[in-house]
Order: sequence, then C-alpha cells, then structure tokens
Amino acid sequence: MAFAIKAEIADPRANTFVFTAQKTMYGGKHIAKGDTVFVFASENEGGQGLVARGLVTSTEAIVRKPGIARQTPRVSLAIERTALAKRPLGRSELKRLNDWNDGQPGTELNFKFYRQATNKVVGISDGAAAFLNDFF
Repeated sequence: MAFAIKAEIADPRANTFVFTAQKTMYGGKHIAKGDTVFVFASENEGGQGLVARGLVTSTEAIVRKPGIARQTPRVSLAIERTALAKRPLGRSELKRLNDWNDGQPGTELNFKFYRQATNKVVGISDGAAAFLNDFF
C-alpha cells in the first residue's frame, strides 16, 4: 500500500521531510518504514499541492492521551525524497472530480484530502499511486 501526506512544507525541494504528530485517516496509521509516500504541500498553508515522492525512513506512532474517548491516531515520520513532481496536482485540478462513487483515482484523492481539508496522512489505492506516479 502507498500513502500520501498533505502538510505544511517549508521547502518543497528539500531532500528530507520531517513531520511531527500528523493526523492519520483512511488507513494512514499503517504507514511504515520503506513505504512509498506522495508529498502534497497543503494549500491551507500556502502550498501548491503535489511536490514530491519519497520513501519513509522512520515512523513513530504518537501515544493517545488518556481520558479522551475519540482521538484521531497521529504519527511522526521522516521521508527521503526520491523525485520532484513535474506537473501540478492540487485542489484546483482535483476539485471537479467529485462523484464520490466513480472509482477514479483522482476522485479518491479529492475525497481523502479535500472533502475534509485538514492536513493528514492517508493510505491510497494502487490505482491512485499509479495515477500519482504519472506526475513524476
């Protein structure tokens, strides 16, 4: 399984990305060392969408706080960049893909990242990973 992260990215061309206590959804909590991850610079933070592909070099699950019934799992991770995106892909390109039941990889990404626009780590299908690979 591949993963994608949408987060604040200070330097989209960095060789390494480090993220602390990122929210996980849609299977994102299963991310592990060696997994492929697609990095999106969050438009909420001034980014422009897909910027890089990389490999996870470390992960650490964040322990849940006691006494709070509903908590979104969080993870800290480091990613070594393996490629920079050659074409843009962000909210504006995915916005029109909103038929949630059409099974298209772009629609999957729109749903997981922009239906609820918070920054997060998500698991993505093989089809979505193949779709994203076309941007490199």
